[in-house]
Formats: sequence, C-alpha cells, structure tokens
Amino acid sequence: MNATLTPQQVEAYVDAAAAALGLPLQPEHRPGVLRYFALATEMADLVNQFPLAVQDEPAPAFVPVSPAELPR
Repeated sequence: MNATLTPQQVEAYVDAAAAALGLPLQPEHRPGVLRYFALATEMADLVNQFPLAVQDEPAPAFVPVSPAELPR
C-alpha cells in the first residue's frame, strides 16, 4: 500500500500538529520542516511495504549503541 502523502497533505498535517502541540513554526523554518516530513513519510512507506508473516514478531526492545561501542 502506497501511503506517501501529497504536498498538500504534508502541509495540512504539519500545520495541525504544530497547532496541537503549541509549537510555533517560524516562516524561515517551514520549508525545511515540510521537506523533512515529506521525506519521513516516504521512508515510512518503504517500511510499511515490507511484507510480514503471521509468525513475525517485533523485537522485545531496541537498545541503541553508540558508534564507540561497535566492534571494530
């Protein structure tokens, strides 16, 4: 299922979310916020397109690791 939002939907969502959170969005920041949110929806669409089987289960926990902790 392709769920990537249209530019108009991205703008409407960003405006609604900012208003709901009481988050002022400066006019000079708006183009970057819209661009990033559109990119995030495209990435989410890629993840959502991955088929899962009934036996697939989520990981019990995600624990981030800093680059310094990675094996060399």
